[in-house]
Amino acid sequence: MLHWGSVDQPLDFTTKDDVAAYVAAVAMDAQTPRVLRIAGDTRSARELAAILTEVTGERYRTLRVGGIGMLSAMIRVCKVVAPGHDVVFPPWQGMQYLRDMFTADARLTPLDNVRYPALRWTSVRALFASRAQESETASTGSRPRG
Repeated sequence: MLHWGSVDQPLDFTTKDDVAAYVAAVAMDAQTPRVLRIAGDTRSARELAAILTEVTGERYRTLRVGGIGMLSAMIRVCKVVAPGHDVVFPPWQGMQYLRDMFTADARLTPLDNVRYPALRWTSVRALFASRAQESETASTGSRPRG
């Protein structure tokens, strides 16, 4: 599990399906405030590696590839070398978001997850387990049960 900066920095994750369900609830809510903040699950790189190890049975470890300053320098270089004027999401933009996650600049607080109590958030563990099952099914050629 590659990470920049601290291996224990909390990172927020939300599936697109969970975002869609939340947006649908917001659209039906006549009392929606102007700003709402959500995060389906919050885990550090260390926790992500442990969850992947548990779910897959394969050993995952963390690897610090550099500090935040190094990532910021790489972003500046990427903007010059590959500015991506003709693409919607140039590579450096994803790098910026990753940097902001590892500095906590992208953290949303306080969260409004409980505004619609009927919604259930997908945990990182559940997502990893689902993907591991899909991968296993694809590699064995068998069909999932249920």
